[in-house]
Amino acid sequence: MKLLLLIRHAKSSWDYAVSDRDRPLNERGIKNAPEMAKRLLKKKIEIDRFISSPATRAYTTAVYFAGAYDVKNKHIITVPALYEATLNVFYSVVEDQNDSDKTVAIFSHNPGITEFANSLSNARINNMPTCGIFAVKANIKLWKDFKNAPKEFLFFDFPKLTH
Repeated sequence: MKLLLLIRHAKSSWDYAVSDRDRPLNERGIKNAPEMAKRLLKKKIEIDRFISSPATRAYTTAVYFAGAYDVKNKHIITVPALYEATLNVFYSVVEDQNDSDKTVAIFSHNPGITEFANSLSNARINNMPTCGIFAVKANIKLWKDFKNAPKEFLFFDFPKLTH
């Protein structure tokens, strides 16, 4: 069994004269990322691999999640192609994962992350909100089999969703 978590970066700031890639999280993002990580921990989901776009807002979100899971930042893998990723990039990143990893979390951006989430199951979302988490599982042993395997939607959570 393999579990894939898609996590959109937390809310970012437009207050700085920096490139899109270098935009930091804003106050709301800094609040939401650790809160969403704690909500994920409460589901008793272990994460074996943290993979992030190198963009500051995505990587910083991954750092908050890794911190909640007591994983050091050096264990977050950055994949440049996850910035402005297409469906094929997402599938390629998933297929390249180590088969010993049962649960992989990918931190990336819209519009690609919403498109990818909608390609995985019958569950449809209009938009992956900032710091949203979309989870699916596949009854496979090898990540290379993920794309063509039947997948089961598990949950969709985001900061403004009340529990």
